[in-house]
Amino acid sequence: MTMPADPEKDALLLREAMAKALAQDGVLADPAWRQAVETVPRHRFVPGFYLPTVERDGHGLTVWEPVSAALDHGRWLATAYSDTTLITQFDGDEPDWTRPAVRHGGAPTSSSTLPSLVVRMWADAEIAEGHTVLEIGTGTGYSTALACERLGSRDITSIEVDPRRLETAANALYGCGYTPTLAVADGLYGYWPEAKFDRIVAACSFRAVPPSLLAQARPGGKILLILSGWLYGYARVLLAVAEDGTAEGHLLGGTVSFMSARAHAAPAFGNPAHWAAGLPEKSRSARHSPERVSAATEEAFHLRFLAQSAVPDAQMTTVGEVVHLIDVVTGSAATLTPADGAWQVREGGPVKLWECVERVLDAYDAADRPGPETFTLHVHDGGQHLRHLRMPGLPLPRP
Repeated sequence: MTMPADPEKDALLLREAMAKALAQDGVLADPAWRQAVETVPRHRFVPGFYLPTVERDGHGLTVWEPVSAALDHGRWLATAYSDTTLITQFDGDEPDWTRPAVRHGGAPTSSSTLPSLVVRMWADAEIAEGHTVLEIGTGTGYSTALACERLGSRDITSIEVDPRRLETAANALYGCGYTPTLAVADGLYGYWPEAKFDRIVAACSFRAVPPSLLAQARPGGKILLILSGWLYGYARVLLAVAEDGTAEGHLLGGTVSFMSARAHAAPAFGNPAHWAAGLPEKSRSARHSPERVSAATEEAFHLRFLAQSAVPDAQMTTVGEVVHLIDVVTGSAATLTPADGAWQVREGGPVKLWECVERVLDAYDAADRPGPETFTLHVHDGGQHLRHLRMPGLPLPRP
C-alpha cells in the first residue's frame, strides 16, 4: 500500500468537499454546524468499517467487505468522507482491525451514522449554546465530536452500552481534543449523575419512551427519539417535557432508522412453518395487501409504524410468496398467501394480527391518508398514545 504524501491535507479537502455538498443539499443551513463538519476528522473515528458487496453468498447472505487504511488507504479515506453510514460492528463482536476478514451475514450492532443524518438529528433537537445535552449511543464518537465542536465539551454527556465501543470512541475523542463526560450505561435508564438535561438525543431506537428520560429532562426540555418496533416501523418524535413530567410532541417527517436499543431488539421466533402449521385451514380474503406496509415507499414506511402500534409484539417475514406474521408474546400468527391477484389470510391465536393491521389501514384511508407530522405522541400517567384528530388512538407498548 502506498500512503499519500499528505494524508491530513487530503482529509481536510475531503471534509470541506463533504460539508459543501451537505450545504448544497440544505442540510447545513446553520454556519456553526457547517464549521463543525469541516473541522471534525471523521476518519479518526472509523479506523475500519464494512461495506456490503453487490453479490450475496451461496446461502443468500450479504457479503460484507472490510475497509481500512491498511487495506486501501485511498478508498478508506474517501469513504469516510462520504455521506454514508459505515458499519463498524456485527452481533456485538468487536472486529480485529489488525486482521480484518470478510463477513457473511450478521446483524449490525454499531455504526458511524451518515453525517447528514447526524447533523439533522442535532438540528431537529433544537440545541443551542448553553444547553446541557445527553447523547444516548456514543458509537464511534463522531456524532459526539460534532456536538463538542459546536457546543463545547463541558455540556455534553454521552453514554454507550458497549464498553469496548466506548473505549474506542473515548480514545478518538480525547485524541482530537474533545473531553465530554463519557460513561458505560444503558440508554433505557439515561444517566442520573449528570441530570437534569436541557436536551436528550438518542442514536438508537426504542419501542416506547423510557420513563427515566422524562425524569431526567428539565421542565421545558426536549427529547428527540426514534421509536421503532418488531415490524421495523420507525418514527421520529420531538417531545417537550412539562412541569408535571408529562410530555408530548409531533412526529417528524422523513424516513430514518436506527439500530434498536439492545434490550428492545426483536426476539427470535423460530421456524415460520411451525407457526403456520397450527393455523386454521379456513381462510378469508384480505382487505389490504401486505405490500401496503412492506413496499419501499415513504407512505409504506409510515404505515408500517402505524400498523406496528396496533400489533406491537408481531414480527413479519416472507418465505417464498407467503407473508408470515408471528407474535411470540401471545402465541398468535397469521399468513397471507397470494391467489388470483388477491391475498388470502389465515389467522390463529388470541390476537387476529392481520385484522388488527387492516383496521388501522381502514382508519388511515378514511382519514385521507394523513402524514406523520399530523400525529401527536402523548406520554402521561405511565401510558403512551399516538393520536390523530381523525383516527383512533394507538397505544405504544408499555415501557
